[in-house]
Amino acid sequence: MRSALEKDDDRRTRKVFLAVFYVCATAMALITFYAMYVSLDEYQRTGSVIIGKVLVDTEWPVPGVAKLVTYLMIVSVVAWYCVVRLGGDKVSGMPKWIKSILQLVVLMIAVVALYEFVYNFIVWNSLITADAIKGVLDFDNKSVEYPNPETPWNLVFATKMSLAAFLIAAHGFYTMSKPNKRDQVLQ
Repeated sequence: MRSALEKDDDRRTRKVFLAVFYVCATAMALITFYAMYVSLDEYQRTGSVIIGKVLVDTEWPVPGVAKLVTYLMIVSVVAWYCVVRLGGDKVSGMPKWIKSILQLVVLMIAVVALYEFVYNFIVWNSLITADAIKGVLDFDNKSVEYPNPETPWNLVFATKMSLAAFLIAAHGFYTMSKPNKRDQVLQ
């Protein structure tokens, strides 16, 4: 039986994770709406847009501190961690067959995200190296016309967000694969 002190500590811990989640969710929403607004304006003016470019070009709160894409990556991973801490015990009560299907789906997402991260990082590094040989040092304005040539993706954005997707999926797979306490007792 748990003491009142443990229950109070659990309640406070839950409040901390909930508050951090709401801060992260708000930050994700603000960054996303800002990027969509600026990208839509750019598209209306020029007829083209590079996915994620506005997040790489915008440094906040002052120039030289951090790019919005970095904040988006960080708050995405932290929000995921909070969600798992707040509701991760719900997964342990699922039937094993549903849990197994979810594990396979999350594993596939992790593999694809890892591939995309490595692919984007290698392409980005290759373009930086090719420019450096020419005497040009421009790290942020590299884009790849993949998967759609009409809407290229900024490689800084693609690399950071695919890393975040991999971290989230890998953590999700790990969390779902841990044996729950009930299974350990039965073994």
